[in-house]
Amino acid sequence: MRIHGFNKLTLLDYPGKVGCTVFVGNCNFRCPFCHNAGLVISPENEPVLDEEEVLSVLKKRQGILEGVCITGGEPTLSGDLGEFLVKIKRLDYPIKLDTNGYKPQTLKELTEEKLIDYVAMDIKNSRQKYALTTGVSQIDISRIEESVSYLMKSSLEYEFRTTVTRELHQISDFVAIGEWLKGCSRYFLQAYRETETVISPVFSGYSQNELQHFADLLREWIPTVDIRGAD
Repeated sequence: MRIHGFNKLTLLDYPGKVGCTVFVGNCNFRCPFCHNAGLVISPENEPVLDEEEVLSVLKKRQGILEGVCITGGEPTLSGDLGEFLVKIKRLDYPIKLDTNGYKPQTLKELTEEKLIDYVAMDIKNSRQKYALTTGVSQIDISRIEESVSYLMKSSLEYEFRTTVTRELHQISDFVAIGEWLKGCSRYFLQAYRETETVISPVFSGYSQNELQHFADLLREWIPTVDIRGAD
């Protein structure tokens, strides 16, 4: 497994657990507000960590760590992802997968093989604005819809989440998202924050009050809606 980053301790990435986070490279989207530009655009230039060293840390921290998060980039693009997850499972860790949902078959296979326990799937925008928001002109929205439907019917723990920018997300988009995700278990609005590693630093975020307005609106369709990262 080609690993480009390893956060040995996080209280934020795996809800309710003391976790760690493994970062992989490559992505099939080019979301301009993505804050992991290096992993998305030029992963070949990013440092590479030894897989065995990461697994060694996980083994040493058994009893301290309560879960492992796999993020990117887009992890489902890695052909050896399943093999890596098997090795983590042998250490008895629950695994959270971050994904954009564009490979529903991989999501199903990992679930059926009991290699993932929690899925955080990005909902980039309303379906009508997916191409604009992902930076990919030719996008098959049915793949995203298939992953959404699968998660909502599965026994997996999951969440949907949207990073919100003033330039790409408006009230009408959240009405459309609410109608689309109606009845899902939980949905998060993530405040956009500009960093030095963002792909295109031309975006801005909404205020806490504005995000709260979106959250209140979404609760018409989704019972549990929360905000992350706002001031």
